[in-house]
Amino acid sequence: MRRRLINSTLAVVLVVIAVFGVSLVLVETRTISSSAQESVESEALRLASIVDSRLVGGEPVNPDIIAQQGDITRYAEIRIPGRAPIEIGKRPTGSVIRATEQGEQGTDIVVEESRSAVTREVGRSLLIIGAVALVAVVAAVLLAVRQANRLASPLTDLAETAERLGSGDPRPRHRRYGVPELDRVADVLDASAERIARMLTAERRLAADASHQLRTPLTALSMRLEEITLTDDPENVKEEASIALTQVERLTDVVQRLLTNSRDPRIGSAVSFDLDEVVKQQLEEWRPAYRSAGRAVVHSGRRGMRAVGTPGAVAQVLAALIENSLMHGGGTVAVRTRVTGNQAVVEVTDEGPGVPAHLGARIFERTISGRNSTGIGLAVARDLAEADGGRLELLQQHPPVFALFLSRSPRERGEEKPTVR
Repeated sequence: MRRRLINSTLAVVLVVIAVFGVSLVLVETRTISSSAQESVESEALRLASIVDSRLVGGEPVNPDIIAQQGDITRYAEIRIPGRAPIEIGKRPTGSVIRATEQGEQGTDIVVEESRSAVTREVGRSLLIIGAVALVAVVAAVLLAVRQANRLASPLTDLAETAERLGSGDPRPRHRRYGVPELDRVADVLDASAERIARMLTAERRLAADASHQLRTPLTALSMRLEEITLTDDPENVKEEASIALTQVERLTDVVQRLLTNSRDPRIGSAVSFDLDEVVKQQLEEWRPAYRSAGRAVVHSGRRGMRAVGTPGAVAQVLAALIENSLMHGGGTVAVRTRVTGNQAVVEVTDEGPGVPAHLGARIFERTISGRNSTGIGLAVARDLAEADGGRLELLQQHPPVFALFLSRSPRERGEEKPTVR
């Protein structure tokens, strides 16, 4: 591309120089020739005037006086009737420019100049024109190289950017080149890089969330299946299989929620549901793990509440809080339900050391953890809560109190009776 730009620019400049240069040479040659002819004629006229004035005044006419008085620089021949011809200067040889003038006293004046002087003048003009043309060609080449680099280098850079995107490096370069068309291409590539980066981040986040959120349901399902393999009682097998099917449904719901949040975290499927059932189900699921750890998990507070949300998502949030207390807390874990205004609140607290002061404001950020864990569970739990219009907060650090706020069911609010005092 560089070579084509340089060649095309140089070709245009050479055509322009050829057209205008030839015309300029012709005009300059004609102008110099005309100027030389006029100069010779003017000198002949001046010489005739001088000779006539001296003849009228009776003054002598000789070559020295005439040459000095007329400032004659060319060859001149003066023919006065009845006298010998008078010559001034050296007669030129070869091709000459001649001018003839006749005086009022019958004199004939002939002035001649060698045409070689005109040729030399034309040659100097041609030399100047050629030098200007050469400078124009050099300047055109330099400008063409600069313009070619200005256009070709950004294209090379954009090609490298596109290759980087294709090789899996989605970092935008944010380079602009001062050329609107190229800058537009750069804008599109940077926007594509940002979209690809967001997609890759979403995929990595989905994989991390799925790995974390599916771990507990799969473990519980595995335990149920082991129970089935170890028992011969048909009734026990039926009961364990029913529980396993329920856990499979929960597992399916978890996967669906993760996929929905990965596409658009704002999309929810909130419904009115029995909050006690979700809390009860989570307590039953986690009690075996707490018994194995020599700890207990209890439920207290208001009962019979209905909230608005996605039961599967609420279950996952509570599972994350209960698991967090099991891994990082201590003593008995208390799950307390209460009402505040138009919201149903589920609090999870334990008797452990609590949340370190330096982590309090960042506990819901990804990769933030007080111990050697992934730091994903609480972040995913907050995302799930917000997707249904709720919120998850750390109300207290010592001892730790996590609270899930959900909207109460409008039907439940309508059924409430004012307190009679």
